[in-house]
Formats: sequence, C-alpha cells, structure tokens
Amino acid sequence: MTQIAQALTIAGSDSGGGAGIQADLKTFQMRGVYGMSVLAAVTAQNTLGVQAIYGVPLDIIRAQIDSIAADFSSAETRDARFQVAAFKIGMLGTAEVIECVAEKISGKPFGRLVLDPVMVAKGGAPLLQQNAVAALKQHLLPLADVLTPNLPEAEALTGIDIQTDADAERAARILQEAGVQTVVIKGGHSGESQSEICRDWVFMPNGQFTLESPRFPTPHTHGTGCTFSACLTAELAKGESVEASIRTAKQCITAAISQPINIGHGHGPVNHWAMRAE
Repeated sequence: MTQIAQALTIAGSDSGGGAGIQADLKTFQMRGVYGMSVLAAVTAQNTLGVQAIYGVPLDIIRAQIDSIAADFSSAETRDARFQVAAFKIGMLGTAEVIECVAEKISGKPFGRLVLDPVMVAKGGAPLLQQNAVAALKQHLLPLADVLTPNLPEAEALTGIDIQTDADAERAARILQEAGVQTVVIKGGHSGESQSEICRDWVFMPNGQFTLESPRFPTPHTHGTGCTFSACLTAELAKGESVEASIRTAKQCITAAISQPINIGHGHGPVNHWAMRAE
C-alpha cells in the first residue's frame, strides 16, 4: 500500500474560492498531497471584497481538531501512512479562537507547523481583530516552525517599519526571539509601483537568504499568501527540508501569479493549476 503524504489546514473559508481553506486544499491537491481541514471561520467573500465574517463556535473547532487527531495524528503510535505530517494555520480571526487552537495543537500532533498570520484581505478588509495580535504573538509564534508574514503583517507583529534588508533582519530576529524557527517575510507589498523585482527574505536558525522573482502586472493575486504557505506545508508533508520547501513554494506561487485565469471582477485568484506537481 503506497504511503500518501497528508497535510492539514486550520483556517477560514473563502466563498469565492480564491483564498483560505479552498485555496489550501486546491494547493495540497496540485502538489500531490491529501488535504484535511479544520474550519475556524466562514466569510462571505468574492474577488471584490469581504462582505461578512462568522466565527465558528469554539466547541466545533475543538471537535474538528479532535476528530482529525483521533485518526491521523502523528503523535499516535500507528502506521505512518495514516499520519498528518505537516499543517498550516491561516485566518483565525479572534483572540479566543487563537487561544483555543493553540491549546489543542500545543503538543504538535500534526507534525511541522507553518503559520500564516492572516490579518487583512486583499481588498483591505480586516481578518484579524486588533486585540488578537497579542494573542497570536503569545500563543502561536512559539509553536511555529515556519512563519510567513507579508510586509504589513511583519511590521504589525514587530513594530518595525521595513524598508531595507537590515529592517527585515531586525524584524525577523524579533520573531525568532518569540519562538519562531524560520521566518519568511514576503516582499510583494514593497515598492509595487517602482520595482520590477519582488524580493522575499528568509531567515533560518542557521542562516539566511533572499528569493527574487519578476513582479507581474496583474490584479489577479487573491490568495497568494494562503497558497504560498499551503504549498510550503505540502512540501514539508512530503518530507522535504524547510529550505527546499520554501524554494518550491516560491517557484509555485510565481507560476500561479504569472499565468492568471482572469476570474471575477476584482482581485481574481491565482492559478492553482499552474502549481501541478511533476
């Protein structure tokens, strides 16, 4: 019986299908990984924006995590073919949900954790309450193997205005001191109208490097953060190293942005078909 890599996403739903749980599961599938999900919030959302948000009750979130853990937990002594090897956390929305999830996954029952600190939707709608930032820093940063903030998120988590390589390094060190192992600061929001190159900074426990890609003139970038972190998670679930997983995720999201599918009237989704595993 062939072993199938498995990954889990704990995040919110995007009814438009471009981000959140939907983007994560599409990405897992395209990268050859079986995906599971824990729904933490429901949004009424499309490419034009977010119209409504509903938080899933805490007891239902707990029940979903318990259900996955009872059958697929890597903490159990059972056949590796039935274990989730990596998981990601995306939109949680509130401090209460953050604390609930952190408590349930504190023993790392699902392997390595990729934390995407989702704070604002592509159209500008807030997806994380202001008082939840402190809860995220206190309860989830110490558990993260890889943290994938974009520039505004990294600035909100550290209080540093990131303009230079040195600024990015200072911010990353603050996040690592909070317990994060590897920090990927995504530079897509930097100098969007001036630069033809998009630079990401990667800070690992034993070194650092940058990743660059062309900046493509397209409005269809909805779900980039979710998709990047989901791809990274999928590669970790397949047993790849952290560095190799980050590099693959960068290649995949570049392909997904550069080959738009032109869906919707606003910020359309990236092209998950472009991320197909060989």
